[in-house]
Amino acid sequence: MKCAFLQINATVGDITANAGRIAEGVREAAGQGADLCLTPELALVGYPPRDLLLYPAFAARAEEAALRLAGEIAPLKTALVLGTIGKNISGRGKALHNQALFIAGGAIRARYSKRLLPTYDVFDEARYFEPGSAPCVVDCKGLRVALTVCEDIWNDSAFWSHPAYALDPLEDHPPFDLLINISASPFTVGKQALRQNMLATLARKHAAPVLYANLTGGNDDLVFDGRSQHMTPEGLSSRARGFAEDLLVVDVAAPSSSIAEDDFTPEAEIWNALTLGLRDYCRKTGRAAALLGLSGGVDSSLVAALACEALGKEQVLGLLMPSPYSSGHSLADAARLAANLGLATTTLPIEPLMRAYDAALAPAFAGRAPDAAEENLQARIRGNLLMAFSNKFGRLLLTTGNKSEISVGYCTIYGDMCGALAVIGDLYKTEVFRLCRWLNRRRGEVIPDNVLRKPPSAELRPGQTDQDSLPPYEELDALLVDMLEKRRGVGELVASGHNPEIVRKVAELVQAAEFKRRLAAPVLKITGDAFGLGWRMPIACRQAYIL
Repeated sequence: MKCAFLQINATVGDITANAGRIAEGVREAAGQGADLCLTPELALVGYPPRDLLLYPAFAARAEEAALRLAGEIAPLKTALVLGTIGKNISGRGKALHNQALFIAGGAIRARYSKRLLPTYDVFDEARYFEPGSAPCVVDCKGLRVALTVCEDIWNDSAFWSHPAYALDPLEDHPPFDLLINISASPFTVGKQALRQNMLATLARKHAAPVLYANLTGGNDDLVFDGRSQHMTPEGLSSRARGFAEDLLVVDVAAPSSSIAEDDFTPEAEIWNALTLGLRDYCRKTGRAAALLGLSGGVDSSLVAALACEALGKEQVLGLLMPSPYSSGHSLADAARLAANLGLATTTLPIEPLMRAYDAALAPAFAGRAPDAAEENLQARIRGNLLMAFSNKFGRLLLTTGNKSEISVGYCTIYGDMCGALAVIGDLYKTEVFRLCRWLNRRRGEVIPDNVLRKPPSAELRPGQTDQDSLPPYEELDALLVDMLEKRRGVGELVASGHNPEIVRKVAELVQAAEFKRRLAAPVLKITGDAFGLGWRMPIACRQAYIL
């Protein structure tokens, strides 16, 4: 039996367009002799649809579209496993199920309801869906085909048991010849190896091939990397492209070696994920062009390079906003970067605005020495100028802060935090440098060499560097990894050899900055511990996690 992966980039809420892409894929696959097509999870409605699911009219539109799609592809004589939503007819629990429909002969022949529902933050499916209670095996071309959805296969005890789920949907499952899993598994660095090992373990354990159809594209702050695959008990047979749409036809009875070329080095994966996430964020929100502030620093340089890659250099504008404290090399480095990338720039000196603010505030601030208040005003002046350009020219404003700064609050609300998307907000500062150096090795000098050599600085006062306020980034980032990802408290961190004074300072900064993170732009998530995904802390608390 020939099966086709319809690895599409679905747009949340655009049911008509998604259905059209699926129908087009079925037609193309049928032309290649496919007997069965597979879409990713919730491909008809887009993933994750979040509170759109609370509107009955949305569910009704999805059901109507599924029925129309069944009729439209009927003449092709090709069956379809469709990811969509379906009504819970039991009358108990949530109104909807997350379903895989088996469509053949112009009708919906079977419905499988996802049994294991994630409950964490952006994937809070338990908020919307009632879990299914039964397996589903359908006959297709004489084969017994088992249908599952995403997390349903992640709890097989032979590989890995998720502590949140007591149920293993494949335990005591009716016999099957082929296991199908339709998925919307978001990208995180290094996750593909985990997926591949899991699928190989399943195929060996159940002595049956596994077809895994995954979503691709960016939706809000999530990135999906595709890489749908055909796994046999002997190993990987076929794999679709990463970070791109694809249509891959495989013969489950005759394993092949149709494995798309891919680069699994962390830097390549991060680059591909961030460019795809940024491109789709703009496209799916109706923005063609972007804007960012260029300081001559490493963060804005990397975001500019990513934006040019994602949108095209003609669609990116950089604003240079020097102050009296800006060094000559910062302006030169920003200009060199712009020349390397071929992007347009505009220069707006902020000294006149700084003088105006100082004059307005002088009576109220009389007798008080300049401090962070005046420094933050510089960032907020720049934020106002950036927002003015965004409003006037309809450009999406990109923030340029990294995870190290966001972690400890080394950023200014309504200043450098202004914007619609935090492109590198899930990259530590040291990772920013590594990605820049990787880019330069691949393409020659994109990021000017001086940007990578000079000490990082916000240049808010004469001679300032980041290390005036923070530990060296190598030390800070190592500590943040232990604290944020490994969940080690102050006592444990000190016992493991970290400097006690620095540990306590950083821990206090992380906690104090929680309110800032709630006000920040969405962060493109590339790790399982991204803010807003694996990290959800209270604002008003007393050192709850640093003790």
